[in-house]
Amino acid sequence: MGWADRIAGRARAACRLGAGAAARRILPALLLALLLALLPLLPHRAAAAPEPPLSALTLVGPPALVFKAGRDACDGADVPDAPARAFRDASGSVALYGMHYRNRALRGPDLGHLKLDCAVVLDSGEKPDPAAYDDRSWITATWTEDGTRVAALLHHEYQANEHPGRCPAANYMACWYNTITAAASTDGGRSFRRQSPPAVVAGAPFRQEVDQGRHRGFFNPSNIVADGTWRYFLASTTGWTRPGSDQEAGVCLFRSDDPADPTRWRAWTGTGFTAAFPDPYRAARPNTATCRPVGPFPGPVGAVVRHRGTGAWIAVFMAKAGEGFPRSGFYWTTSRDLITWDSPRLLLEGATLYEDPCAATAPLLAYPSLLDPDARGRNFDDVGDRALLTYASLRTEGCTITSDRDLLRRPVAIRVWP
Repeated sequence: MGWADRIAGRARAACRLGAGAAARRILPALLLALLLALLPLLPHRAAAAPEPPLSALTLVGPPALVFKAGRDACDGADVPDAPARAFRDASGSVALYGMHYRNRALRGPDLGHLKLDCAVVLDSGEKPDPAAYDDRSWITATWTEDGTRVAALLHHEYQANEHPGRCPAANYMACWYNTITAAASTDGGRSFRRQSPPAVVAGAPFRQEVDQGRHRGFFNPSNIVADGTWRYFLASTTGWTRPGSDQEAGVCLFRSDDPADPTRWRAWTGTGFTAAFPDPYRAARPNTATCRPVGPFPGPVGAVVRHRGTGAWIAVFMAKAGEGFPRSGFYWTTSRDLITWDSPRLLLEGATLYEDPCAATAPLLAYPSLLDPDARGRNFDDVGDRALLTYASLRTEGCTITSDRDLLRRPVAIRVWP
């Protein structure tokens, strides 16, 4: 049995233990952890652009602590569990997301002075109806034009194994159905609400009971970035084969002219941004659209930012040694158009969330993001020649990835060739 299956087995054991110590350690750490652990090697990776490289990123300082779960948490749900996303609200203060499915924000006057706000901005209802899209949700991307009205993309997991009668396998991976949904805030990100009926940004063209036996759908949206009047994000899919619709697994590029309207996102097809992935519970007919995967990404993209001096795009992600990656750690790649990317290069070496925790000799690395404290955009989607690599460090006990996690940042020097 593979190590990911062992983790899933420990999750089921923790559920059975209820309020025991193992449950308290394991359950807060499993959800996006399992996703990223189980999506490291997608079947399709677009060919990288030929040499020379477009950019060089260099770590130029030691890590600094942003958040420590054992010291700063409001409760056991407060662990770094997604890449950091930040924006400046209407007052100029910073709100940063990237915690657990009981969503809270870190707030402060700037990126250097953040503290967790214990108010829950979006909770997860753990509802059994898959058409409600309110089982477990993480805020994984935000966008605001004015700092008051904020659009959010949610990584939504429907865990059918937790709802009696919804999945005969009763197994997390076999029953996992994932969708990118939307929420919105009108108070600067202090609270978010889902629409009714739910707003689906990207969903598989079939309902949760179809193709059970594997994890299915769209996962882990990156942050949202701006290019003129357009807004973009990247998201992973495990693909599908349906009558008239064969979707390759990989990373899809989405575009919209209005992030506040979840229905306007369209994915790149290889010839244009025309693929829509609506709610399969409400669509009038089966959707046959597919995207053309982009980039040399082995799994979800942690973050993408635009270099102010040159306009080049820089994406960071994590990878496990093998399948084209000589060492485990965080990598970066660069693009002029968000479609064609150069060869990935190692930024920070270390065992990642993709590794076997049983063999870990140090905390695992996860959830990389790039944030520039001097970003000119309100949504921190641009960087200059310096930025902060922001990421999580996950401690292990034996073969368990625990909820003892730190959110760290390290200064990075950036050079992009024109």
